Amino acid sequence: MNYRHAFHAGNFADVMKHAILVKVLDCLRRKPAPFRFIDTHAGIGVYDLASDAGERSLEWRDGIGRLIAPDGLASLATDGVASSAAAILAPYLEIVAAVNRAREASALRFYPGSGEIARRLLRADDTAVLNELHPVDAKTLQDHMRGDKRVKTLSIDGWHAVKSLLPPKERRGVTLIDPPFEAAGEFQRLEAALSEADKRFAAGIIMLWYPIKAGGDAARFEKRLAGGGVRRLLRAELLVRHPEQPGRLNGSGLVIRNAPYGLDGELDVLLPWLAERLAQGRGARGRTEWLVGE
Repeated sequence: MNYRHAFHAGNFADVMKHAILVKVLDCLRRKPAPFRFIDTHAGIGVYDLASDAGERSLEWRDGIGRLIAPDGLASLATDGVASSAAAILAPYLEIVAAVNRAREASALRFYPGSGEIARRLLRADDTAVLNELHPVDAKTLQDHMRGDKRVKTLSIDGWHAVKSLLPPKERRGVTLIDPPFEAAGEFQRLEAALSEADKRFAAGIIMLWYPIKAGGDAARFEKRLAGGGVRRLLRAELLVRHPEQPGRLNGSGLVIRNAPYGLDGELDVLLPWLAERLAQGRGARGRTEWLVGE
């Protein structure tokens, strides 16, 4: 419970995760039936990149800082691939820019977490349940979301949230499971959470975030998922350097159960472009693959 996302907000992993989350939620918004967004490890809502934590790590400079210019959206190349990637990325970047405009920031200073991004995409009848265990961060999240009747905040163990919150009454929605990976066994807990979610909410979209570091834990995790019996698993991967560089967060992955139709094609365009834009060394790459089909 020592993890504080404020040190990492807006880094390359957030860019990937949140850009994809925006696309997934946008797909749900295309149908009139209400949906629910559930975040098991939600953080505080909005992060101040000029805070002590943000200034100490400066991870955001190699993430959102490479995509947003002081005057708004970054200038992107105009060739075919870059133009397509920019169009896919634009709704996410606009949310980041809107958060800064709302706080009268003249340059990039604030970064929205998953809960704030989802809140801005909720319609009148949609709902969100945001869970954060850390007591200080949970209070900050509660204060931030106060007054929005569509949003409920909780402070329970995120791993228990999957069992207690699924299925939602709307029977449509997205569950983001984004643990801190501070303790041993997090990959195994993530597998168990996917299995539980699959049993409880077969029609729902489940998003599993995980780090890619040296040692091959991520690759072994993906292999186990491929043979684990859960169907329709799309893997998205962004590496900013060679995956076996020791002592670093070299990349991040998202496994999406029940990915919306067409998302894989958009990510085939977006992720290689992001890898080029956010690279921090040799071996950067972005790719999409179906671990398990229908």
